[in-house]
Amino acid sequence: MLDRLRVTLARDTDRPAVLGSTRTGRARLRATRGQLHDLTEGYARALHHRGLRAGDTLGVAAIPGPAALALMLAAHRLGLRTAVLDPQAGPDVLLARLRLAEPALVVADGAAQALASWAAPLARRVHLALPPLGDLAPVATLGRRWPGSAPALTVPSGPPPPIFEGDGDAVIVFTSGTTSSPRAVVHSRASLDAGMQAVTELVRPDAGSPVAGGTFFVLAPALVAGAPVAMPAGNPRTLARQLAHLRPQATYLTPPELRAALDAGTRFTGRVYSGSAPVSAALLSRVRDAGADEAWGVYALTEVFPAAAVESRAKIAYDGDGDLLGAPLPGVSARLDAGGVLELRAPQMCDRYLGAPPHEWVSTGDIARLETPHLVLSGRAKDMILRAAENIYPGLYEPSLHVPGVALALLVGIPAHDNDETVAAVIELSPGASEAGVRAALRAPLRRMGDARPDHLVFAPVPTSGRSRKPDRAAASALAARAVR
Repeated sequence: MLDRLRVTLARDTDRPAVLGSTRTGRARLRATRGQLHDLTEGYARALHHRGLRAGDTLGVAAIPGPAALALMLAAHRLGLRTAVLDPQAGPDVLLARLRLAEPALVVADGAAQALASWAAPLARRVHLALPPLGDLAPVATLGRRWPGSAPALTVPSGPPPPIFEGDGDAVIVFTSGTTSSPRAVVHSRASLDAGMQAVTELVRPDAGSPVAGGTFFVLAPALVAGAPVAMPAGNPRTLARQLAHLRPQATYLTPPELRAALDAGTRFTGRVYSGSAPVSAALLSRVRDAGADEAWGVYALTEVFPAAAVESRAKIAYDGDGDLLGAPLPGVSARLDAGGVLELRAPQMCDRYLGAPPHEWVSTGDIARLETPHLVLSGRAKDMILRAAENIYPGLYEPSLHVPGVALALLVGIPAHDNDETVAAVIELSPGASEAGVRAALRAPLRRMGDARPDHLVFAPVPTSGRSRKPDRAAASALAARAVR
């Protein structure tokens, strides 16, 4: 698909490719298809001129946008593998990841380099940090240089380098692990292509109107179809105005982004997709009420993207225990191990973890049931709560806590004596909702929870972490422990 994208960008060169937004939400052209094509070819010459060859690793630390997208397309053109560096991981973790990935070159924009040097004290206040990027590899600057930036990634003249053909590593994405043992997911060119094909079949983009989303898996299929892509505004109120002006055919936002957008009064059009964290039926219902024709919850892992999907109508109608994930997407096989943990195999499955043998199946770490043709999630194996010798899987019960007035709810364990735990529900209220009203609405769901009924209800914003702002269970447990102390 990325090879096809490179060819299609060279056609209809004046048509918009990447859109941003002004503060009023109106569309702002950031790159035409021709400009994106020229950037890609220029960066390919620049990387080749720097001596990078097929199989080398390119570290990338850049704000999503036309330049970062073109750089990744250029790396793919040359057969490089791209390692994406996340400034929210912390400098020690990032250094460990850099050592594991062994990049031949790190390309970073001026903002990323500032985070690693003179702007580090300011960045730490908002939980961003990068190590000195030049400690383990040469550094080049993408785009405008800031004070103290490395030399620019200059584009030399001359003919374009040869196009790499065949398979091999395409991208490294770090998901978890420790400084001593980082976990790096390696996708091959074949699995990356299969993942984008699966997104294309799910999202069904056409050339008629924009697609709103900031992830590579959303951008590339939309651009191949001829649709312009709009980078969602970070401010929820600006995002509301942006979507009102654009009226996109499809929108992808994470659940926290969706909740913030809805709270800001956003109206949706077309199809809306959400994933990277649990997507409740209540949230999808709110999206439909806000104008979306369809609202989809997408079950995806870094290792298998995407794996399953469910539309709001089916999710709302499901009255069984647990969280309905929907049917596996075409080509995805599912099974349970002896402990009930879901395992997946698919063309879009990653090849391996860096330094480990290739996968036969990927363990999701999720406790699940197979209710043909659907998958039903009971909870994360590592999130299991042990209370009075009872194993409690939060994902089995959390959907029932999302009554009207609840924006987000987590069931967490609080350490008690003798390795036992007490159970708390951390409940974040929707704007305008009252604690008394939600307590009343929760009475019936709590009665039905039986032995899993929480010992404490804690009303507070649910802590989140990471780039996608996933609910942070460890932080929620600590919050609950302080609240009931």
